[in-house]
Amino acid sequence: MNMDHLKQSCYELSLPVTEKCNPISRDIDRAHSKQMVQILKRCDAEMFEKKINHDPFYQRLYSSPVIQTMVDVAKRVEMILRDPEESLIVLSGCGTSGRIAFLLVTSFNEMLNAQRQKQICSYIIAGGDRALLTSQEAPEDDPELGARMLDKVCAGKKHVLFFGISCGMSAPFVAGQLDFCLNHLDIFTPVLLGFNPVHMARSEQMQGCSFHFKDVAERMAAEQSHKKAFVINPVLGAEAISGSSRMKGGSATKIILETVLLAGHEAAFTDKMMTPECMSSWITASEMVYETTYCHGDELAALIHRAGESLKLKAHVYYFGWQTLGIIGMTDASECIPTYGAGTLSNVSKKKFCPDFGDIRGFINNGFSEMKNNEGDLSSLGPEFIISHKDFVDTILPSLSPHDMILFLFTVNDDLHEVKALVNQLRQKTSNLHAIAHDLEKFTFPEGVCNMFESVLNITWPFSSENENSAVMRQHWELSTKLCLNAISTGAHVLKGKVYMNYMIDLRVTNSKLYRRAINILQRFTGSFTTECESALLRAIYSTDELTEDMISADVRTHTDAANRRERVVPTALVMIQSGCTHAEAQHHLDCHPVIRDAVSICLNSSK
Repeated sequence: MNMDHLKQSCYELSLPVTEKCNPISRDIDRAHSKQMVQILKRCDAEMFEKKINHDPFYQRLYSSPVIQTMVDVAKRVEMILRDPEESLIVLSGCGTSGRIAFLLVTSFNEMLNAQRQKQICSYIIAGGDRALLTSQEAPEDDPELGARMLDKVCAGKKHVLFFGISCGMSAPFVAGQLDFCLNHLDIFTPVLLGFNPVHMARSEQMQGCSFHFKDVAERMAAEQSHKKAFVINPVLGAEAISGSSRMKGGSATKIILETVLLAGHEAAFTDKMMTPECMSSWITASEMVYETTYCHGDELAALIHRAGESLKLKAHVYYFGWQTLGIIGMTDASECIPTYGAGTLSNVSKKKFCPDFGDIRGFINNGFSEMKNNEGDLSSLGPEFIISHKDFVDTILPSLSPHDMILFLFTVNDDLHEVKALVNQLRQKTSNLHAIAHDLEKFTFPEGVCNMFESVLNITWPFSSENENSAVMRQHWELSTKLCLNAISTGAHVLKGKVYMNYMIDLRVTNSKLYRRAINILQRFTGSFTTECESALLRAIYSTDELTEDMISADVRTHTDAANRRERVVPTALVMIQSGCTHAEAQHHLDCHPVIRDAVSICLNSSK
């Protein structure tokens, strides 16, 4: 690629931080697995940095204003926990943000239940519970739907603390909910969590609305001085894979909201003083989790290599998790389809099991009964919702390939007899079995457990009176596992050729945010005008060389509905722009050179 195009592009400078290219990972597509681990480690480290070199004025996770806002919000959590009747805490988001909301609500309610306290947390995810496991991008663009769902969940409540999570401060679904809260401040205390400065919030008009996300963010910031609304928006630096907020964005969401919820819980039930110093210490504990995890870089690199080999052979990677680690695994797997175009669900028969709709899949020990999601068992919706270990044994194991990689996710607190039994079943078909296993200094795995696997990333965590709280230790294991799986799935798709430099170029264009991102990607790599890039994108979406007036004048939602039925939309558009070839010729180039970078390089050379 001609790097001058990237340097000359004014779009990179004008983009919000969450959409920028991270210079640390710019050559990740040329890296081997050990180099990838070091690149991802440096990118994740930016979550905890005190300053960003190129702009020291951005607020950071440890910045005093961010910490103080977290203290103020934790006090609202404390108030609701002390007087839970007719009160509710709601966490809401789209995609990764909604899945993290579900995980945190599930864990926090279980902790309250164990202490015989009223369970006062609820979650909302755009697209409903099916979005916990599959990509449901279209609802993200509907602010009215977001507001209606929030109104329904909170019916009859007199005090609601609402967390609207949008990493890029761009999701219309969440904007609609925050606007609803701002119009009912007698009941709602809204909190916006995102990772861009307010002035970088999305300013494009939203369907059916007279306002945009930036309007809402600015109104939130104005109300913060009266402590009627709060904005938590530390800047984390650009993502390792451009725009992939499932990584740092998802991790920081987990760290911040767990910290706020647990601080409020401790203040309510142990009378522990809530101070900025205490809040900072919670974040420092998460930083320790990051450091401990990446101390196992060689083992992590080996897992990335094995996963990449499986994907390059058109085989699969399967995660088998227990309890919340199973949810972490399914979350990571569900994000690979929209992020990397890793398989498609649109042509899968709901009557017949088909294991090939995704490169990476996650399974949890007892299926939906372990998930405890709002809508219960969703297995009747299709094969992508068959998620228990038993379902895997019954439906996929008979056709399992030796090239398929299986990765177990468990801790010393899980049922190790179940782990052994499942390993013995799978060994009948394959020896390609690996594990990420967490134990404690005083409670390590029995001899022989780790010997069942071809390789094991075994992390032994320090044990002290401070982490006797099993809920806190479980949260540390979750974050560590998330960091590992993000690295494995990212690295594997890089090795497969799905990433160009550090851009997820083969993304599925399924909503307005991704439609705009696709055009930006084409501009960065070609230096072409917006109109030319959008035209090429539409030609790829509609599989044509001549756009009709109806195609050109259609709205973005019509385009994204059509794009969801197409493969390799952005790569096809890129090849057409670079070479001036027809749609059919671009498809042929990609068929001959499945690694996108190779196809583009050949087009560039042939056009000189």
